[in-house]
Amino acid sequence: MTGLKHILYSIVLLISMLSNAQEAMHNFGTIQIHETAMVGLHLDLINDGSFDQNMGLVGFYSDFGQLTISGAFTPVFFDAEVAVENGLVLQTSLGVNNNGNLITGDIITPRTQSGIYSNFFDNSFYTGESSVSKVYGYAAMTNKDTFVFPVGDDQRLRPLTIVSMATNSLAKCAYFFEDPNNSKTLSAIYSTNKRSSEYMSVSDIEFWRLEGDVPSNVTLSWDGYSNISALGEFISDLKVVGWSKSENHWVNLGNTGVEGGMDYGSITSDLFVPNDYEIITIGGNDDMLETFDTIELDNYYMTPNGDGQNDVLTIEGIEKSPNNSLQIFNRYGALVYSMDNYNGQFNGYSNMENAIQKNSGLETGIYFYIITLNDLRRKHQGYLYISN
Repeated sequence: MTGLKHILYSIVLLISMLSNAQEAMHNFGTIQIHETAMVGLHLDLINDGSFDQNMGLVGFYSDFGQLTISGAFTPVFFDAEVAVENGLVLQTSLGVNNNGNLITGDIITPRTQSGIYSNFFDNSFYTGESSVSKVYGYAAMTNKDTFVFPVGDDQRLRPLTIVSMATNSLAKCAYFFEDPNNSKTLSAIYSTNKRSSEYMSVSDIEFWRLEGDVPSNVTLSWDGYSNISALGEFISDLKVVGWSKSENHWVNLGNTGVEGGMDYGSITSDLFVPNDYEIITIGGNDDMLETFDTIELDNYYMTPNGDGQNDVLTIEGIEKSPNNSLQIFNRYGALVYSMDNYNGQFNGYSNMENAIQKNSGLETGIYFYIITLNDLRRKHQGYLYISN
């Protein structure tokens, strides 16, 4: 550190220690924090200068009220710590290069637009996320292909996980505990009655807004407030759905993995480009499917060894309902195969990332399947034995 920078750092530290006499720390010039430094701010930060080449730790602390970060330029810290009882309010974005320690109090950003956010760069990470320490507004990642956005509302942590095909130069996410039919925050209507299929349902409880231009799989979770039972009879009925910008209605973004039960769990989508959708949420099969007639189908036996006999699952009468959905589960209840518009494709290999290595043969044993025949308004559960 040069002599001038050392003096500037000393001034920052002195201002921090005299915080009770100050309303804000206002940076007009260039400040750099040494790698061994630990600076605690008990007051607002106004950054109208260069404050983005830092090492060490900068913490924001307050047992009363809120603290605010504002100014013309984004401060970027190596390690940042937040222990602000009533929240750290961002009026300009905040960057973290290494560790963001969320102790208590939310990082609060405007939710009406995504131009201000808490940004995690490159190899950075965070710790301490909880219902009382998260991002209430927009969290972002830079130069990452995988990230869990620690977002939620003012009461609950509602994270979203993204796994992208390539590195994202920037991706942002926020959570809204609102009915998409009448989002007061976004002043928008995303009617749950406008769907690409009459057999699809859409949550009217909550949604996420995700921005990014790289094809990605997204994992959404649900809890006791999500009312998942209204979306499907089984968790295998669930799917990620999104409001398409081009089609102006809800579309099915798929189900490549589902875990948990009706009270708590998670679901992973197919690949999609987030920027193609205004918002995303959890959907399922429409409630009318619960009135489907039950039909008796055979239990099946498969020997997928390539000899041309019993190599694939051929379900009797499937040709009468091309609009169908097949799910296959192992004996532990894990979904190992899922296919819409099934027509004899299952050859003993899983297509689910979360259950077993994708495109790997399933082990010998008993499985059960659920086939929903939408055209015939029928549903059936049966058993399947695979012998390798």
